[in-house]
Amino acid sequence: MRLDERLNEETKRPPIVGWNLTIYPDAREAAGRFLATVDTWEGRRGSPGESKDPERSRQVAASRARATLRRYCAANRLNRFGGLTYAGVGCHDPLQLRSDLAEFFRNIRSLLGGKPIPYVWVPEWHKTDHGLHAHFAFARYVRRSLIEEAWGHGIFKIKLLGDLPVGSSGLDEARRAGVYMAKYVGKDFDHDHLIGLHRYEVAQGFQPRKVVVNGPTLGKAYARACEVMGGHPVKCSTSDQWPGWAGPSAVAMSWDS
Repeated sequence: MRLDERLNEETKRPPIVGWNLTIYPDAREAAGRFLATVDTWEGRRGSPGESKDPERSRQVAASRARATLRRYCAANRLNRFGGLTYAGVGCHDPLQLRSDLAEFFRNIRSLLGGKPIPYVWVPEWHKTDHGLHAHFAFARYVRRSLIEEAWGHGIFKIKLLGDLPVGSSGLDEARRAGVYMAKYVGKDFDHDHLIGLHRYEVAQGFQPRKVVVNGPTLGKAYARACEVMGGHPVKCSTSDQWPGWAGPSAVAMSWDS
């Protein structure tokens, strides 16, 4: 059996006692943790609404959302970062914002020929009483005139994230965009989240691929991850290096493009 076929089979298996790592080949990173028992697997959830520590649950949910968003940006090389703002008194209705943004991305797709493109957007409340605006990221150049035509509600801005050190890649730019976008996730949106509104939105059909590897020790799981990615990561850190970490032993890795 070829390596990719064997890894696809492993991805379907439940976690084991030991180190379980999820690799995102397109995002060039991996993350995982040590499971002392399978019963502690995060996939085993209680009844809806149950939580011994609601604040901690919100923090974990926001952290998970930020990580997912960063990987989406990296995997799809979203390196053009922009903003959409309303003219006049602004918009104070989260549902209206989402309706207008859905129309904006439909318009962009149509103006670009109808082919689906990856994108992400995150809402933010203005510090003043102007209401809501949105941050977004694309993976390709889009003329300013097209953005203006597609939005039609006021002000917009967009820029290529090219102000990185010499030698930086498109992946580096996309990771920077992911960091920018992630910082808005969960910011002032607890109420919206509780009423069923997402912390961010992405184009469907572009979610990063996942490969699961595991091992009884971190060394063995690490070796499997290197086998999948074709080399050692440029960055690797464990939870004993993360200030304030209160969860089980964990690890994070990233590779160059």
